[in-house]
Amino acid sequence: MSDVLRLSGEGLGIMIIRIWRAEVDPSRVAQYEEFAREHSLPMFRKQRGLLGVVFSRASNRALVLTIWENQEAIADLEASPTYRDTVTRIHRAGFVREDTTVELFDVHGGTLTSALLDRLPE
Repeated sequence: MSDVLRLSGEGLGIMIIRIWRAEVDPSRVAQYEEFAREHSLPMFRKQRGLLGVVFSRASNRALVLTIWENQEAIADLEASPTYRDTVTRIHRAGFVREDTTVELFDVHGGTLTSALLDRLPE
């Protein structure tokens, strides 16, 4: 089907899912979401090897799921001056607690439909 992106199969190589988790000051959730929209999203879009990014939140727990072409793209992200500046700015703003975590996962299969992509807010 043309409206489905395969996440497994011959020739696709290994993609990496990167999950960043943080706790947000409950009184500043709106500020966090504005920062993600106005600063984090444009920064991620400029990174080589980014295949997708989703910002998510449950109460004051925030999660950023990114999909990368390979491990080298993640290494480039972590060395990127724009990424480092964004991380510094988000912590200085004070709406994210310092104890953030990052997890990496190899993609071994799945699908994403165009309907999902159409529903994501910009």
